[in-house]
Amino acid sequence: MYDPRFTPARADIAARYLEGEIAAERFVDGWAAQVTASSAPLRRTPSPEAGLETELLHGEPFHVYDEADGWAWGQAGIDDYVGFVPLACLAAAPALRAPSHRVSALRTFVYPEADLKRPVRLSLSLGAKLRVAEIEGRWARLEEGGFVFAPHLVPARDRAADFVAVAERFIGVPYLWGGRSSLGLDCSALVQLSLEAAGYPAPRDSDVQEADLGRELPIEGGALPALERGDLVFWKGHVAIMIDPVRIIHANATHMAVSVNRLEEFARRVEPSTGPLTSVRRLALG
Repeated sequence: MYDPRFTPARADIAARYLEGEIAAERFVDGWAAQVTASSAPLRRTPSPEAGLETELLHGEPFHVYDEADGWAWGQAGIDDYVGFVPLACLAAAPALRAPSHRVSALRTFVYPEADLKRPVRLSLSLGAKLRVAEIEGRWARLEEGGFVFAPHLVPARDRAADFVAVAERFIGVPYLWGGRSSLGLDCSALVQLSLEAAGYPAPRDSDVQEADLGRELPIEGGALPALERGDLVFWKGHVAIMIDPVRIIHANATHMAVSVNRLEEFARRVEPSTGPLTSVRRLALG
């Protein structure tokens, strides 16, 4: 009944809101935190050797239910993913700041002063969230301290008109299993980040995206429907975005990067290992 990826419950501890629904030795309220590092890895076990499950960006919320040995165990606010995050990447109240802006450039930097020649304090990826105290000319002064080049930011409520155009900005970014930044990301993160920029919340993993996003278009007798820009196409464990009726953009391990390919050619290449395309879904973004 409960997907362990999104359920903050272990045998020894669980979130208070699950009390009476699952078995655990104790239930806790936990405490609210926020990512203050450039990004924060979320892992299944509290070890830097554990695989990367997903990644939290600067300014994103994380609710902590347990902490030990330099690790916080909890749940991501952006998509409910559960796992372990280094405590050093987080800050608790009263340091929490509701974001006023987000990064719209593929990547930008936080400087200690409004001077591009000063050593960089943090690097931030598209989608990172910030609290701006004041715009001073070409620079945004942050409440937490530091300065960001103001044209690299947009107000948090602004929405990109075309999420596919956002995805296209990632072309050439390396493929990274579990990654969610412009240093490296996977197929479902490309979909999630691009849709979030357009104001459309999306789950983290491709299987949940396939189940939850948009409406399914029928595939009759193996023939695909007429495809449009923005349609999502799914295989087992993989998702891509249509950029026009014949081409897809996706983060993929074939090229180890975000690339543009002809749908027909890619589907034929991966079918022996991945299987046939499983579904097509059309979003309503109006």
